[in-house]
Amino acid sequence: MNKYLLSVILFTLVSVSCHTSKPVSEAISEGKEATEKPAGSNFSEQITWLLGYINPVQFSKPPHSEWFVKGHDAYLPDQGAIGKIRELNLDDLSIQIVLGTWCPDSRREVPRFMKILDLIEFSSTKVSFIGVDNSKMAPVGEYDKLEIERVPTFIFLRNKVEAGRIIENPVTSLEQDMLNILTRNEN
Repeated sequence: MNKYLLSVILFTLVSVSCHTSKPVSEAISEGKEATEKPAGSNFSEQITWLLGYINPVQFSKPPHSEWFVKGHDAYLPDQGAIGKIRELNLDDLSIQIVLGTWCPDSRREVPRFMKILDLIEFSSTKVSFIGVDNSKMAPVGEYDKLEIERVPTFIFLRNKVEAGRIIENPVTSLEQDMLNILTRNEN
């Protein structure tokens, strides 16, 4: 009976939301890698989680292609905001994206954000992805300095200095919030 109760508690903690701060279990044990799974994967299963630095090519492969391709292709950003972002000098801009592949908010917002980056032709070499577990921890050096509480978090850096963040959900839209952050100090 105790095992059953513990299983129910652990499942509930995993399912609560993307901003839960309680760890459910230890990170995926070394040597286990995410494998291809049929449509309808359960992303709360640790075997599907991408942890640490992520190569975005992984999003286009199962099981992550289930959410990434659909979300990327379906998103229709505001072309006015996209045009204004394109007019900005983005040479000194880099972006860090902290996400949880177990998190519905990350699975919704990251593909949309990537579509925006594609439309503005932003260099993929200036974007880094960090995958976290459900306690918002990542096996990345100095990760704690990012002070991540919720995912996804999009961190905009101008000359390696933080200019702003979009945390979990945009205030207006991803593209408008991005434009607001990038033009905040230009007026």
